[in-house]
Amino acid sequence: MKIRILGSAAGGGFPQWNCNCFNCNGLRTGTIAATARTQSSIAVSEDGVDWVLINASPDILAQIRAFPELQPARAVRDSGICAVLLMDAQIDHVTGLLMLRERSTPLPLYATAQVFGDLDSGLPLMKVLAHYCGVDRNLIRPDGEAIRIAPLATTQFHAITLDSKAPPYSPHRNDPHPGDNIGLQIVDTASGKSVFYAPGLGAISPAVMAAMRSADVVLVDGTFWTEEEMITLGLSKKPARDMGHLPQSGAGGMIEILDGIRAARKILIHINNSNPILREDSPERALLTAHGIEVAADTMEITL
Repeated sequence: MKIRILGSAAGGGFPQWNCNCFNCNGLRTGTIAATARTQSSIAVSEDGVDWVLINASPDILAQIRAFPELQPARAVRDSGICAVLLMDAQIDHVTGLLMLRERSTPLPLYATAQVFGDLDSGLPLMKVLAHYCGVDRNLIRPDGEAIRIAPLATTQFHAITLDSKAPPYSPHRNDPHPGDNIGLQIVDTASGKSVFYAPGLGAISPAVMAAMRSADVVLVDGTFWTEEEMITLGLSKKPARDMGHLPQSGAGGMIEILDGIRAARKILIHINNSNPILREDSPERALLTAHGIEVAADTMEITL
């Protein structure tokens, strides 16, 4: 099984278009050691030709250009993207679907009932796509049931309910439902190895902990370094957990959780532009390295 990290940043990317925080300004001016990142998405394949896209970010066209394998050129019009699986209905994970509208056949799309509901009403992308390629809907139950996506033959996807909120435009924004947000256990049945993927984690449930402990690679929420990061920088009035993200530092933070996990690789993804771990020479990055934790970057590849 092959995994390609197409984008590793949180919503807005890095640098964020309207942000002049220390990180964003430093990247633009070349005064910090850091690398630009697009909004988070990964792709999964067995043969390097057919790929399942996990989330479709607004940066999808740039991500495709940076990864020629997604354009195998087997016909006059072609794509290596055989299907898309959505983990939630957030803008930074779904609006890239509009860029796939020029397909000649309906786009195979996998999502929970809650996500399809949000994309039918609050952010009606399904209605828009119906005027173009259309969508082949495939319903996911967030109960760990094995999902197979053709033509992948030996890969299983297991959706796990996460404790988090639906997007602001969801009809049930303040009434969370199972399936608003999911994590994914991705299993290579040929080798028996697995990846746990959750770019947004606000809490660690027993099911999530079990998936993390059984995974060979853990690819999880790296949004914020501290609980009060956005407040301290004057970028928001909300702490990290209220935004659906565990901070890396502090009691009960991601570093502490990952220290109890035996995965061969522990990687943070969905990194907000404000997070000091984006600076390659920062003390925070050094601390992650000391704990055996990697920071995802666009174009990173994982092979199991």
